Amino acid sequence: MSENSSEDEPDAPTQAPSDSPRSPRPPWGEFRKALEAAGFRPSRQLGQNFLLDENAARAIARDSQVASGDFVLEVGPGCGFLSVHLAHAGVHLLAVEIDDRLAPIAERFLDPYPNAKVVVGDILKGKHALNESVLTDLPADGGWHLVSNLPYSVSAPVMALCAGLENPPASMTVLIQEEVAQRLLAKPGTREWGPLTVGVLQSFTAERIRDMAPALFWPRPKVQSTVVRLTRRGSLLPAEARRFRSAFAARLMRQRRQSLARVLKDMFSSREQATQLLTSCDIGGDVRADTLGLEELWGLAEGARGLGWLPEQS
Repeated sequence: MSENSSEDEPDAPTQAPSDSPRSPRPPWGEFRKALEAAGFRPSRQLGQNFLLDENAARAIARDSQVASGDFVLEVGPGCGFLSVHLAHAGVHLLAVEIDDRLAPIAERFLDPYPNAKVVVGDILKGKHALNESVLTDLPADGGWHLVSNLPYSVSAPVMALCAGLENPPASMTVLIQEEVAQRLLAKPGTREWGPLTVGVLQSFTAERIRDMAPALFWPRPKVQSTVVRLTRRGSLLPAEARRFRSAFAARLMRQRRQSLARVLKDMFSSREQATQLLTSCDIGGDVRADTLGLEELWGLAEGARGLGWLPEQS
């Protein structure tokens, strides 16, 4: 997960006896042998920090509220520590792992679960899109869920891009770094309130579930980790409209410390259009973008669409 982590050897993880009906995961020693056989060491570049604690992994699966028959996407399963708890719940699991050294280990430990599938690949296609091969495996309609110990390096874009899908997940239960959790839970006017917050919260409500101490991971990250649950709102705009709103808010936030009158003038290259938009939304020109709530931002976005503003092509 975090790029800032130690390379200390892992402590013995907390877990129930292997014969317990509540503990489907094999003993840590089996995973260690498989990792050693593969010559594996955690990669900082890939943000690999494994949640070893059995009780913590079980808690995340429980926090997700997924049930037998649900479709679940897991990004970055690693060795399958969380995966086996999800598979044990009877879900249809699609686990996407970028590291071809780890994917076979996860497959081995998920072998008893025929509804679990591990694919090797990057969840992202560049910075602004999900991998098309993964998208084809996601349900085109109906509910599905994202449940993951997300690698820190991709946590924000994965959540933002999932929120912008034609059929976004019904819920996202994710273990992420505390800094990103604060952005998801932020309020207008705070430093954390920004593009990720407004982009995701137009489609989801967010709640903090639990914190996870660094000692529960290997390697130990130098930051705190938090489980956040995002629940999809009852009614959503079409995906194109949601993406437009997100792009508009992100553009405003690039000049978050400047007045809206100045920012909108730059966006439209027209003081008159900027004034017209602010007047139609009954918002003062001296207000800053990062103090606006969701409804004010969406009002401005719809007005900007009417005036012909277009997002920059990435």
